[in-house]
Amino acid sequence: MPPKLNVELSRRLQVLFVTAEAYPLAKTGGLADVSHALPIALARCGVDVRVLLPGYPQACSLIDRPRIVAKLDPLLGVSDATLISGKLPGANVPLWLVDSPSLFRRQGGLYQDDNGRAWPDNALRFAFFAHVGAELALGRNGIACQPDIVHANDWHTGLLPLILSQTKAPRPSTIFTVHNMAFQGNFPGDVISSIGIPECYMNPDGIEFFGQVSFLKAGLRYSDRVTTVSPTYANEVLTPAFGAGMDGVLRDRGDDLAGILNGIDDTLWDPAVDQHLPENYWLGNLSGKRTCKQTLQHEFGLPVNHNAPLIGCVSRLTRQKMADTIVDALPWIVAQGAQVVIVGNGDRDIEVTLRQAQSRYAGQLSVVIGYDERLAHLLQAGSDILLAPARFEPCGLTQLYAMRYGTLPIVRRTGGLADTVVNADAHAIANRSATGFVFDETSAPGLILAVARALMLFREPLAWHRLQMQAMAQDNSWDTSAARYVSLYCDARRLNPLSSAKVTPLTAAAKANLQPNFGKSEEERHVARKTHQTIW
Repeated sequence: MPPKLNVELSRRLQVLFVTAEAYPLAKTGGLADVSHALPIALARCGVDVRVLLPGYPQACSLIDRPRIVAKLDPLLGVSDATLISGKLPGANVPLWLVDSPSLFRRQGGLYQDDNGRAWPDNALRFAFFAHVGAELALGRNGIACQPDIVHANDWHTGLLPLILSQTKAPRPSTIFTVHNMAFQGNFPGDVISSIGIPECYMNPDGIEFFGQVSFLKAGLRYSDRVTTVSPTYANEVLTPAFGAGMDGVLRDRGDDLAGILNGIDDTLWDPAVDQHLPENYWLGNLSGKRTCKQTLQHEFGLPVNHNAPLIGCVSRLTRQKMADTIVDALPWIVAQGAQVVIVGNGDRDIEVTLRQAQSRYAGQLSVVIGYDERLAHLLQAGSDILLAPARFEPCGLTQLYAMRYGTLPIVRRTGGLADTVVNADAHAIANRSATGFVFDETSAPGLILAVARALMLFREPLAWHRLQMQAMAQDNSWDTSAARYVSLYCDARRLNPLSSAKVTPLTAAAKANLQPNFGKSEEERHVARKTHQTIW
């Protein structure tokens, strides 16, 4: 059953969705996937949503129907900024780009140069982005916006709720979503004078964090509501073990903190229509998955052998993702006759160790350092098993993609991994609810035991096929979670005494699109996605 909205949605909501990443315009991780799929799902719920993103070079080249709509007023010494209006590529969702060549149009990564060093002006870059977001949210710069809700995401936007909280004028309500507490946007304390924030906020009750300015802490302190990306992670971050030094700040928020599970874009991640695959397949007909496995083996230089268990891993190669533990477990895994394909980048020492292991286990281990969207899709489709463990994991998306593709994930019981994967123990196998393999330890022996259980079931084709069917049948789309965000938005708007955004009644079409896909078959949901037109 769909979640019940806890307030009546009788008027259209306007939401300004502010993020530093959005696929395919800018991506370093899961934030980009969420910032693409969630606004689209909100639009299906009848919400008027507009995405605000920095004008990175790729974003400026990929935006649909771009046009300059405003020359932005000088802020923080930055005077070269314009506002570009357009659409998210492939979606009828309005998009604004904050185009400042001096801040965002540069070669290298979103946050680092080509040598992996953080841009020295990151504090200014994202402070400016937050100030522009506030100006737009308050209807300044000659842009008639004034949304009901400003939904800010991760540390890059953390100053935005603080800036809006300073105004005495009517303002929108603010939601701040933490996608990963480990990334905090902490900068030397002396940057406070250059980011447009009064120095009175530089104290432990404000945005000071062990002598530094913390953009993340600003979002946690001054937003009207705080969310994380899974219910279990919302509980974990209240503890010292997972709160990254800010568990006390979060405990102070009390009932203002909620965990809403991420979903996946089941139009981009759908083996039935995925254009990255050599052959498509779907629930009830997995014949194309065999072709995908053969292609994956061939492209990665492994012997084409359908009977060899193929274990994939597409991940940041970091200790958070237990990449070091995977390295320690590799000798045992390849000794079982399994093939392993790894795609990702991260810590240099882990990258070097994996390259060395590839030479040692030629024909059984293949490693690609870097990220490629096509290879990520092919790996999900062609693998039998996905390695997706983590020491902590706010939500995780790769395990959701894996289940969608009939690839059974191995995960550690933490955060969103615990919320999304049902362990294939005797009870879950008997009642046909199992969707993967879950373990608790952070050690190589714990991971090895989970892989051993997976390999044992892989050698029982009928049992394995049943697990694949159960995993593929899970509804991990954004529909349920988007409705929960709508409910949260409504509560935040209702409880904000300074809310003044003009709203108009929902049209009949918009009402019909609220929670449009619950309880429908995959075919009916596909038709709904194809025929829906976003209202803006």
